Amino acid sequence: MQAETLTVDGAVPLALRVYEPAEGAAHASVVIGGAMGVRQRFYQGFAQWLAGRGYRVTTFDYRGHGDSLHGPMRAVRADLFDWARDYETVIGHAAQALPGAPLYLLGHSLGAQLPGLLRQPERVSGLLSIASGSGYWRDGAPRLRRTVLYFWQLAVPLATRLCGYFPGRRLRKVGDLPAGVIWQWRRWCLNPRYCVGAEGAEVERSYAAVRFPVRALSISDDELMTWRGTQHLFALYANAPRQIERVTPADVQARRIGHFGFFRPEFEPSLWRRAADTLQRWHAAHGAGVSQTTA
Repeated sequence: MQAETLTVDGAVPLALRVYEPAEGAAHASVVIGGAMGVRQRFYQGFAQWLAGRGYRVTTFDYRGHGDSLHGPMRAVRADLFDWARDYETVIGHAAQALPGAPLYLLGHSLGAQLPGLLRQPERVSGLLSIASGSGYWRDGAPRLRRTVLYFWQLAVPLATRLCGYFPGRRLRKVGDLPAGVIWQWRRWCLNPRYCVGAEGAEVERSYAAVRFPVRALSISDDELMTWRGTQHLFALYANAPRQIERVTPADVQARRIGHFGFFRPEFEPSLWRRAADTLQRWHAAHGAGVSQTTA
């Protein structure tokens, strides 16, 4: 693993980690887009494993978060559009490092939502979504819906105004987030059409411009994202070849997977290999010059 730093918007540092195959040259790039409030180190085990299968893998922390935070979080000026630009900058950096090779995104939760905001989606050859969906509060799991309005209407406004950022670690909710990020995310989650409803026609057109294949793994015991929410999110990718696959713990002989469990090493023989098989199928189609009409 090699740590790198990119500069975004002329002055904002982004922390990256790059994982290369131990033997031979990488045949494709994978950029892992992290979930809300989750640091890139969470994906290290999976990134190393994927690199061992011939991919050049890049992880990163969005600006003002994780290793990309410099100074107090209350001083960070960033929103989710900025985080989408960070994502796109990392994609561009990865593409330059392996020119001519396909580049795939593996998005966990938020990391599969933000690709709809890319300005140059043509640089991406496919998106594999893990445990993602619409964040609209009524699309959430039943247990979550019992407390989410309290979270958005009371906890978030009060804590963010008091601290100048959202102190999620102290509240044991999501993680620390810049004020601009949590306020925009709140708008999205309170709107039935999520980001498209909150932001309007320009964002809807941005999602509709995506043409790369999208495959989503919806986890049946995900405590945050439901099947309905996953369907609603990926309906926004209206012109992309897309497929949603339901995964249950019984499918992989496990008691639980949940929102974060995919990345546990115990799922290397099952879920990790399933993800790698998808990337390999896309790569084979790319090498054969096949137009991908399904994910």
